[in-house]
Amino acid sequence: MQLYNLKHPNQQVSFRQATLQSIGRDSGLFFPSILPRFDDIDSLLSMSFVDRSSAILQHLLGDEFGHDTIDDMVRNAFTFPVPVVPVEDNICTLELFHGPTLAFKDFGARFMAQVMSHLIERGDHNGPLTILSATSGDTGAAVAHAFHNVPNIQVVVLYPKGKISSLQEKLFCTLGGNIHTIAVESDFDTCQDLVKQCFADAELVRRYGLNSANSINISRLIAQTTYYFEATAQLRGKEVVISVPSGNFGNLTAGLIAQSLGAPIKAFIASTNINDTVPRYLATGDWRVNLTQATMSNAMDVSAPNNWPRIEALFARHQKAPNVELRYNAVTEAETTEAMLQLKNAGYISEPHGAVAYASLKKLLLQGEHGVFLGTAHPAKFKDSVEATLQQSIRLPAELEAVANRKVLSSTISANKRELENQLAIYVAD
Repeated sequence: MQLYNLKHPNQQVSFRQATLQSIGRDSGLFFPSILPRFDDIDSLLSMSFVDRSSAILQHLLGDEFGHDTIDDMVRNAFTFPVPVVPVEDNICTLELFHGPTLAFKDFGARFMAQVMSHLIERGDHNGPLTILSATSGDTGAAVAHAFHNVPNIQVVVLYPKGKISSLQEKLFCTLGGNIHTIAVESDFDTCQDLVKQCFADAELVRRYGLNSANSINISRLIAQTTYYFEATAQLRGKEVVISVPSGNFGNLTAGLIAQSLGAPIKAFIASTNINDTVPRYLATGDWRVNLTQATMSNAMDVSAPNNWPRIEALFARHQKAPNVELRYNAVTEAETTEAMLQLKNAGYISEPHGAVAYASLKKLLLQGEHGVFLGTAHPAKFKDSVEATLQQSIRLPAELEAVANRKVLSSTISANKRELENQLAIYVAD
């Protein structure tokens, strides 16, 4: 698989190089040069989820890894179900929260950990390897659990202090070992900017072997394409429209890649909360980043989404305009609350992110279409807000019950690169 740097197209790398390097020159994102469509989609959709996922990833990466290696990676990573659950006559949800950290990011993080572990074992990387990522909630837990106790890899996760749920924090800030977590006294966009500053520092990258497990890293996005095929496999024969709750826009990017590969998806809805940079841009053509606002759907509190250049590049390749091809909508806090209550009345309990996607789907779904909204996290991960909104208690699943009373091990820093460098020196030295 050949990829190129969106900022410097002459910088071309293999999937192996893109995974280990994570980001290109001048912080440019890597993107596949070719996305070859499948010839026989019907046969592909007839497979089981794991077999199909293996076939998809072999189709993309087969020139870099053997058949058995990819198959082993997939079977080790995707060890949990991906159900489509009916909600209304023409609306269902794709539940992506049945992995070990109860969020969709388990798919990408666990596959990426398999890839990196394999590359280290076969000697493709020398010296220290330090995963440095920012999280608005779910990425941190997925990455921490996927890489916990993986030999020769240190993991450093930044998150905005006081701006993720308590249970989200407990899920990844209590592991210890090779997992190091830092609460930054700012918002997610600032955490992400600190990570970008570190990757722009060539000496820092060399010294610590920095790599990213955010959706900046293409290995995560490639893995996430698989569940879009699963949705269409379970809804064969229907005109499928998928509403994606969007913050950093990695999930939507993966869906659009799946569509390019041949997944029979009629349309996507880019659904944001009030941090609505992309919907405003699609409506007006004016890219204006406002100050990030805290919301119930905190994992989507992103005003400068990293992955948008990949989406624009994909549409440009197909000579299409995103403001024409994409449906889009921004959902207010009041609308999020109302959507959660509507879902409860329909017999389904959702957390705020899924409710945002549902609200947009209800608004933009056309007659004759079958809508799917992505359930990106278990409702118990947002226990306080769900219980307050729905006026009912939410039982903690075993994964959260196990960490609820553990001590948070995070360090706290201000939004300062020098302070972050000091923490890196401590962690990697250990």
